Amino acid sequence: MTTLSPYDSMSPVTRAAYRAKAAAADLAPLPRAVKDDALLAIADALEVRTSEIVEANAQDVAKAREAGTSEAIVDRLTLTPERVRAIASDVRDVVSLPDPVGEVVRGSTLPNGIDLRQVRVPLGVVGIIYEARPNVTVDAAALCLKSGNAVLLRGSASAYESNTALVRVIRDAVGGAGLPADAVQLVPGESRDSVRELMRARGLVDVLIPRGGASLIRTVVNESTVPVIETGTGNCHVYVDAQADLDMAVDILINSKAHRVSVCNAAETLLVHQDIAAEFLPRALDALADAGVTVHADERVMAHAKGSRATVVEATPEDWETEYLSHDIAAAVVDSLDRAVEHIRLWTSGHTEAIVTTSQQAARRFTQLVDSTTVAVNASTRFTDGGQFGFGAEIGISTQKLHARGPMGLPELTSTKYIVTGDGHVRR
Repeated sequence: MTTLSPYDSMSPVTRAAYRAKAAAADLAPLPRAVKDDALLAIADALEVRTSEIVEANAQDVAKAREAGTSEAIVDRLTLTPERVRAIASDVRDVVSLPDPVGEVVRGSTLPNGIDLRQVRVPLGVVGIIYEARPNVTVDAAALCLKSGNAVLLRGSASAYESNTALVRVIRDAVGGAGLPADAVQLVPGESRDSVRELMRARGLVDVLIPRGGASLIRTVVNESTVPVIETGTGNCHVYVDAQADLDMAVDILINSKAHRVSVCNAAETLLVHQDIAAEFLPRALDALADAGVTVHADERVMAHAKGSRATVVEATPEDWETEYLSHDIAAAVVDSLDRAVEHIRLWTSGHTEAIVTTSQQAARRFTQLVDSTTVAVNASTRFTDGGQFGFGAEIGISTQKLHARGPMGLPELTSTKYIVTGDGHVRR
């Protein structure tokens, strides 16, 4: 009679989660040098095997174009040799970052002589559910390994060949460096059933991080039994105050909107104080036209669009809540700073909002009243990024308020535990 292993009755996703849990236990005590060596091996392997990665990616890109996918999404999907080299460079940047594991968050000697320390520890097994951005595959693997976590990667079917090739390269490098290869796994399966199973692997997966559009994030948050760190969509606003430097305002608006339209920190709505609308909007609309941006305007913006080179269409209620990820922006004139704040509170996704003003009072009030992960004063929304903040690569932008908020670097991929050291102490 054949004795079946418990693994034989498990689904492929559950088996992967069990292997990840075992790998996470092996990773947790490893010193920084060992993890850094593995990351350097990954970076070297990405460069050596670039052609293999790009060839696999070309299959995904061809399928995307055949399916009529927008060029903005195709751009996010595409890997070129230059982009692969940049990804490898990002991995090396992670090597240079401090290892958060073991950091003492706080500590003291209690009055009874007990030594108490709160230290950072890995989360354990991190599941990442993301859409067509294969660079996330490497970023997530690098950050999770550096912080001592195993990672289960579930990218979209549209990037399946790319992600398969990348994970194959990463696992080979990790195993060759002496770490458990199962610390990095691609979740088996291309159907939504594998996503649902990952979301219900409570007890095996410690946390899920969704990265993608509003629908994906909403589904993971609503249906998961595994704890979720919610990363949000980027309905970001630029508010041009009555006391703004107009040259600065135009520069910040165009950079926020058009520097790269397909990312979550791109501006999607322009709000302009009524006192400067007549002077500012004609300049802003022409600048947006030069950047190829279509303006979805309210009636008051429309009134200033006559003679402009801009493509201006009438805004609908849906425009105020839309994350375009394209060469489109919604625009409205507001009566005051407080009305701008009201508009933002109603429609924001909680990601990033910017004010352009020369008034310290206006800047202070805006930063106090706006409750988003990042509030920028006289700076582009595009700076909301782990790399730009000096955190190194990021796992995502968290728009929740628990544990992690804003760009999530290495410390946000850890939890803490308390270490209590006594000398025969007992509680009386």
